Amino acid sequence: MLGYVIAEGRGAADRVLAELARRLHDEGWPLAGAVQVNSERGEMHPCDMDLHVLAADRIVRISQNLGSLAKGCRLDPSGLEQAVGMVEAALDAKPGPRLLIVNKFGKQEIDGRGFRPVIGRALTAGVPVLTAVNSANLPGFEAFAHGLAESLPLDFDAILDWCHRAVE
Repeated sequence: MLGYVIAEGRGAADRVLAELARRLHDEGWPLAGAVQVNSERGEMHPCDMDLHVLAADRIVRISQNLGSLAKGCRLDPSGLEQAVGMVEAALDAKPGPRLLIVNKFGKQEIDGRGFRPVIGRALTAGVPVLTAVNSANLPGFEAFAHGLAESLPLDFDAILDWCHRAVE
């Protein structure tokens, strides 16, 4: 009920999860969650990070502009929490979602914030969860998952097949 892909290469997992969400939506699946959409701003600036909140069909900015020389984390925690709130509301919708897609299990989730409570709530309710994890955050994710997560290849067809099997 908890599948994940290893995010390798800038934006690769984001693109696959976004395409998967489009495909499942086209198949008529009620979805909860968010996929990340990055907007390039040129060579001298890091990209803008936005979340497309699936059930609400809203875009929420989750990055802060800290300037071109900034080295720290650009995540805007308030933007992330706004998106989390919308996703949590989607879990209460009738009919409920068939799948929760979370763009990333990152540092916020490792620290118990971000989408972590929503993931737990979905799993408790029997809603499968799909997410991406980068290799640096994999130990924290594995500690959260307690051996119950299934690693999936970053391959559209394999992930789509997992989704269909997970909801049966």
